[in-house]
Amino acid sequence: MYTNLLIQIKNAQAVKKENVRVPYSKMDEEIVKILTAHGYVGKFEKKGRGPRKILDINLKYSNNEGAIEGVKFISKPSRRIYIGYKKIRPIRRGYGLMVISTPLGIVAGGEAKKEKVGGEALFEIW
Repeated sequence: MYTNLLIQIKNAQAVKKENVRVPYSKMDEEIVKILTAHGYVGKFEKKGRGPRKILDINLKYSNNEGAIEGVKFISKPSRRIYIGYKKIRPIRRGYGLMVISTPLGIVAGGEAKKEKVGGEALFEIW
């Protein structure tokens, strides 16, 4: 689940680890691709085969601080929150990112708004 992925990344950055390994899932891989494209983590690599696949993620730092300052989970397993493309707003005055699960796949909020597609709002990161 993506919540575990994000918390592991945030905790690893708090103790200044160089990289973190998390169990592989397709959803986690798509989320890490988005985080890499927007500069929240460094490069990542998929390793292993079969049920032992993992994602090896290099963490990114700036001024000896982690690139991720905070995460806010919007949808939870007990409560799903859906958002239309007209309701997508900039996060932290443009310095943050909202990740949305849409019919086009998992995309960043700005891309979903550009494609005029809404979906389940997963989380905000800044």
